[in-house]
This record gives sequence, structure tokens and C-alpha cells, in this order.
Amino acid sequence: MTDRRRINPPPGGTHPPIFASTLSTPSALRPQRPTRTRQPSELRKIFLQTSLVPSASGSAYLELSPSSPPSAPPSSAAYNPSALKLTCTIHGPHPLPRSAPYTPHLHLSTTLKFAPFATRQRRGYIRDAAERDLAAHLETALRGVVIGERWPKSGVDVVVTVLEGEEDGWWGDDVGGGEGAGGGGKGIGGGWGLMSVLAGAITCASAAMADAGIDCVDLVAGGVAGVVVEAGRTTKGKGKSGEAGLGTVVLDPCPAEHEEVRAAAVVGYLAGRDEITELWVKGDVGADAEILIEKAVEAAVSSRTVLVEAVREAAQAKFIQPAENGAAVGSKKGAGSATADVVMSG
Repeated sequence: MTDRRRINPPPGGTHPPIFASTLSTPSALRPQRPTRTRQPSELRKIFLQTSLVPSASGSAYLELSPSSPPSAPPSSAAYNPSALKLTCTIHGPHPLPRSAPYTPHLHLSTTLKFAPFATRQRRGYIRDAAERDLAAHLETALRGVVIGERWPKSGVDVVVTVLEGEEDGWWGDDVGGGEGAGGGGKGIGGGWGLMSVLAGAITCASAAMADAGIDCVDLVAGGVAGVVVEAGRTTKGKGKSGEAGLGTVVLDPCPAEHEEVRAAAVVGYLAGRDEITELWVKGDVGADAEILIEKAVEAAVSSRTVLVEAVREAAQAKFIQPAENGAAVGSKKGAGSATADVVMSG
């Protein structure tokens, strides 16, 4: 039987209307490109909140502020800047089925899925190779944090849903036929947006694990750094602090804000133990891979401040405030009983 309740969208990608006056020449799109107004060592603002899904054992929502607005007012809906919005839910720990073999450690299962409307190119309902690859990286980052010996023959399901994904580059390069059109590591299709998605998923999943009460050795935070090259600027030779031999190293790069992204690195970092549980390097790093990894660790340390504050607020809302309310109710009852006592004489 066919599914008559679902209205299937067009099989191809959908795009908002773009008028010919805005696409007269590729140079007409240059003023519309967002520019990075942040310092190379400055991250975008992060919003993180836990306990959003009541049916799950733990949940979290992470959102990054959108990239800087274009210099000219947008004349079409296609000029809206992209941002990163994702949710994470934790289901478990739950006992494994009887048919499963005995395992003394916790069975961790991770799933990462883009919503069909998360990117400009509409995605399907079935996970593709990129989503399965991101789920494998996320599992590696979380496996080094969870204390699995305390949950024998049990399983935990980590489900990450990307509501709005990071763009791989400025869409005008692909539509207008610019230098970055057609991928090649510059424009749409380079896969640079997946690096920011993985870093955000690691941070969001760590907050959700803490909200679910699963024992972990520390909070793991994700950080991303990239080597970018701006128009008409090339760095040659050995780079100094903040620079690599192929370009400038920036924290939390937004691919739409740069002419070209040469390389990027994502880490899952444990600040308490000074350990890296996940490392993914992509692109032409050259001989300055250590500089790029150090900058990614610096980005993870900065993200951890928001993660710790969100977990602290969730713990106060769960334990401290109910205890204070219970103490206040008990004091009121005690005061009421004291006034109700009658002293008998004679």
C-alpha cells in the first residue's frame, strides 16, 4: 500500500526565487558575500540549553549565531545567512535484548541525521554516507568519555538531529559561476560545513549525556579551526602564531565568510584530563598541522565554558531549587502547626 498521508516534495532540490537582476554578473554577488567581523581567535555566540524533550532521558539544544549579515540589504530570501541548529536526545540506559551477547561495557549507539530542510539542497529521509560518517566520529568522541563498566549489558542511544546545517561555502560562488563554483574545496560541495556540525554535535551530546545522568569522566567539548585564504592574500613560508604556511588559522570558521578554506580540524577535548578523544583533519594542512590542532583545542576550551554553565544551570534547576521549595513548604507547615496548638490550663 502507498502512503497517502504523506505529501512528497519534488525529487530535486528546491530554491527560493532569485531574480535575474541580482545575478547579472558574478561580480554583482561580491558585495553580498558575508564578511568575517570577528577576530581570528573569537568564536560565534553559542546558545545551549538542556532538558527540552520530556520523553527522553536527557536532551539538549545547541544553536550558533548566524554569520555576519551581508553589506547590502537582501533582495531575495536566498541571501539569508546560515546558522547551526541541532538537537540531541539520549534514550537509556536500557537493557539489551536477551538475544544479544553479554557485554561488560555499555553499548553506545549514535545516530546523526539532517532534517530534509536543513540545507539549501534538500536531503532525503534515509541517511547517506556523510551522515553515517559523522555518526561514527561522534561515537568515537563519546566512547572515550563514558564510564561503560558501570552499565553492563545495557545500551544508550544518542540521536542528533540537525535542524539547520552549516553551508559548505558562499552559495553565490556556485550559482553565479565564481571561482569557488563546483567544489574543489572552495565553494559548495567542499564539505567544510560538516566540520562545524560535528563540533557542535559533540558539545550538544555531552550536555545531553550529563542531563541524562550517565557517568562520564569529564565533559567533552568540540572545537573546530580552519586555514583560510582571503582574496589577494597568501602567506608563504613558515607561519607564526595564528598563521600557517598556506594561510591564516581562524577559530570557528564560517565557510561562507571566506574566499577559500584550505584545511580544517575538529577535536573532542577533555579539559580536565588534557586528552583528545576525537581528531578529524581535512584538507591541505602542510607542515603546520600542530598549529591547526592547537587552535582547534583552543576553540574547544572556549566552547567548554558555555557547556559547563549550561550543565550547572540544569543541575540547579533539578536539585537545588526543589530542595529549597521543599524546605520552604516544611517551614510553612511547621509554622501552621505551631499556631494551631492550644495550651490547656487548670
